Amino acid sequence: MMSSACLEHIRLIRESKSYTDSLYAVLTAAHIFNGPKYMLSGLSGMAFKFTVHEKLLPMSVTAYGQWGDEHWQAVNNLGVYTEWDGGRTRHPTFRYYQQDAVQAVKDSLDRGIGVIYWLPEFGVIYGYDDEDEVFYVQDGSSREGQIVLYHNFGLNSTPFWYCQVFGEHVHVARETMILESLRLAILDWETPYKTLPHTDIASGRMAYAFLRQGLEKGGFDEDGAVYILDNYLCARTEIRDYLQAVSGTWPELGQAFNLYDHLVCTVSGIKGCIKETAGLRRVDRRQVHELIAMLTAAESLEEQAISLFRAIAGKYPDLKRSTVPRWGTHSPR
Repeated sequence: MMSSACLEHIRLIRESKSYTDSLYAVLTAAHIFNGPKYMLSGLSGMAFKFTVHEKLLPMSVTAYGQWGDEHWQAVNNLGVYTEWDGGRTRHPTFRYYQQDAVQAVKDSLDRGIGVIYWLPEFGVIYGYDDEDEVFYVQDGSSREGQIVLYHNFGLNSTPFWYCQVFGEHVHVARETMILESLRLAILDWETPYKTLPHTDIASGRMAYAFLRQGLEKGGFDEDGAVYILDNYLCARTEIRDYLQAVSGTWPELGQAFNLYDHLVCTVSGIKGCIKETAGLRRVDRRQVHELIAMLTAAESLEEQAISLFRAIAGKYPDLKRSTVPRWGTHSPR
């Protein structure tokens, strides 16, 4: 039986990380999350993810680890049930997983909930039509949707495919969500490489070093450098606004807000280091040393803020990370 669905009330707006933008569009449209985007970005921990490729490639912004694990932690902290599927399209079993994923996406849309989909970057599937065998997808770059054939689901310009569906949600105490978001921030800050065994992409504290070194060496990707800096400014502003909103939870959060407020003011000059010529935005090479100085000062402020997060986290038991499952633990292979 032919069927179709179109959730026209979903509207993806690109402002933050593409995953955060997509998640916000899906959850708010389904009335699963209420509040400004910076609260979703903060509570999910997505605002704190900062990764940089040594050559400042554009993929830096989404290369923050294994998506399934990273996104599950983010959504789980919101109390939302989620399932995801993805991998490499070169795997011989891809077509079987593709068929299963196509059905899962249609089932979700029939329930009135959009689906996150890797285009690249992340976008939202908001409709389907069995007669034409197509999905309707938004990437946030315009109000016009795109079409993805069922047969081409998961195929794109990268070797990866990914989709994520959502279900019911439960109430999680606000303080619990805030505490876990701080722990996620600490984890990202202290993990230098989230995509091991590869060490050409740095995370957290180490990402600052990669960004400075990349700018100083000069042979960086022009589009990537601007994209990384744009996303960095957006994320740090989101963190500041998030901390301001939750600052009354613990005194240290008020102090952390002051640090990030100072940080945002410190790096506001980054915009002046990016020049537009003939419609192309590029880092002004004459201001690279000024740019590096701003980033160095920002790293110091962020280090102090993370120390405050540790002080808060240390007051409470962390059952998620201190309890060993009965089947034990193992290293990723």
